[in-house]
Amino acid sequence: MERTKQLSEWFSFEHHVKFPDRPVVSCPFLFTQNTGREEIRLIQEPIQPAPFCPVSDTTIRENQQFRYVVFAPDQCARFDRAIILLHGLNERSWLKYLAWAEELVMTCGVPVILFPIAFHMNRTPATWYTPRWLMPWLNRRKQEIKDLCNASFFNVALSSRLSASPLRFYSSGLESAYNLLQLIMELKQGEHPLFSEDVRVDFFAYSIGALLVQVLLMADPEKCLGASRLFTFCGGSVFERMNGNSRDIIDQEAYLRIREFYLNDFLLAGHTQQTDKQPQTACMLFTEAFRAMIPSLDHGGKRQAFFSQAQERIRMVSLRQDIVIPTCGVREAVGCLLADYMVEELEFPYPCTHQVPFPDNGKIDPSEVMISFRAVFERAARFLA
Repeated sequence: MERTKQLSEWFSFEHHVKFPDRPVVSCPFLFTQNTGREEIRLIQEPIQPAPFCPVSDTTIRENQQFRYVVFAPDQCARFDRAIILLHGLNERSWLKYLAWAEELVMTCGVPVILFPIAFHMNRTPATWYTPRWLMPWLNRRKQEIKDLCNASFFNVALSSRLSASPLRFYSSGLESAYNLLQLIMELKQGEHPLFSEDVRVDFFAYSIGALLVQVLLMADPEKCLGASRLFTFCGGSVFERMNGNSRDIIDQEAYLRIREFYLNDFLLAGHTQQTDKQPQTACMLFTEAFRAMIPSLDHGGKRQAFFSQAQERIRMVSLRQDIVIPTCGVREAVGCLLADYMVEELEFPYPCTHQVPFPDNGKIDPSEVMISFRAVFERAARFLA
C-alpha cells in the first residue's frame, strides 16, 4: 500500500520518470487512433447521445487521441517482449494498477503497457468524473427512473450512456479492439522506440479487460497473436454471468438494459447474419468473437474450439468472493473439459470485493493483503515470464 502511494506521486502522463529506488522507468506515449476509424464512425454516429453530453461519440477528441504510459526496466536496449495491462469497467484512475505494473516489470523483466479502454481513464472529458458537475445529472436520473438502485455520481456517466444506447458497450469494445490491434502492429513493425520488430505481445487483463483480450485473441484479424499469452485476474467470464450492478460500475437500470439487449437483440441479429457470404473483415471477426463470449451455452462450439487451441496460452485466476465476475462464468467460458486446467479460484483470508481485491482500509492486516497479492502475481510471473 505504501508503494502504491509512492508510485502515484511519481506517475505522469507528461514526463519520463526514473523510479529512485528500483531499476524501473515510466514513459508516456501519444496514441492517435487510425486503424478501424471509419468502421467505428459508422457504428457510433447513429447512437443516441446521453442527456449530459448531447454530441456524437465520434466528436470526443480525448477518446481519439490520448496518452498511455509504459513501465519498463531501466535499460537502453530495445525489448523483444511486451505485456499489455488492461483495466476494468468504468475506471478513471490507474492508481490501483501502478504496483501491479511495477511488479510485472520486476518479475518478468519486460515492459508493461498501461493501455486505456475507449471512453475510460483519460479518454473522456474531465467533466465526466467531476462530482460537482455530475450531481445535477444524477439527481435527474433518480427522478426519471423510479426506485433506481446503485446510482452514484461515480457511475452516472457510464450508466446514462448505456441506458441511452446499450449498443455503446459493443461499439466501445470494438473501438478498443481496433486500438489494441493498431498498437500491436506498431510494436511488431518496429515503429515504437521501446520495442524491436516482431516483439511478442502478452496480456495481463483484469475484469472487463479480460473479455476484450479474449475477443482480440479469438478474432486475431492480422494473424499476429498466435504466440501471445493471456493471464486474467477477476475476469474472463461469459457476458451472461457478469453482474456490473454496483455503485462504482453501473446502476441497476443500465445493467438490466445491456443484459436484455445482448442476450436477445444482439445475439438474434448475429443468427440472422450467419448466411451472409461476405469477406471476413476485422470488424466482422471481432463481432463474431464477442458474440461467442456472450451466452453461457456455447452455440456452434466456436468458443470451445478457440480455448482448446489456446489452452497452453491462457490462465485465469478468479476470486471466490467475486460477485461481479464469478468463477462459474469463467469456467463456462472455457468449457467443462478445460476449466480445471485453465481456471484457478483463490479465496483471500479477508473481506474484499471484485473492485478492491487488495484493500487498504486500516481494518485488515497488511501482511495478509501482501500474501494475497503475491499469490496472484507470482502465478502471473510464472506464466508470463
